[in-house]
Amino acid sequence: MSKTRAKTQPKPILNASLPPQFRQVRVALAREPGHPEGDADIAYIIVAPLDSEDRIDAELWREYRDACRIVRQRPDAQDKHGHLVHQPGGGWAFHYDGETDLTDEVGFHFADERFVVGEYVSINEGGKMHTYRVATVSYL
Repeated sequence: MSKTRAKTQPKPILNASLPPQFRQVRVALAREPGHPEGDADIAYIIVAPLDSEDRIDAELWREYRDACRIVRQRPDAQDKHGHLVHQPGGGWAFHYDGETDLTDEVGFHFADERFVVGEYVSINEGGKMHTYRVATVSYL
């Protein structure tokens, strides 16, 4: 593996070392102007622990924060890898590896959202709100 690639790829997660509450959640862009059918290629993959009500478990996040990852997928760009960040006041945001800003995108009311297939969540991207639909939820 080249040194450049090693610096840009996140450290692998050893799934066996994580609690069973960890899930991989994929959310895809829902219908909006410019995307009347939504767009499955505009998506986020979130790796995080979910509680018994399918909400992000802040307590487990604190203990395993390095394992709580984000991948931003766009059809015309390379995937961006980062981490799920718990903000003061209980909000959740995404911070991408190698970027200097504290956060890049913010989950709107993620603390209250249930990550269940078919549910909708909103993400503030650069000051503009977009709605995503939970497409898949799977065990690690």
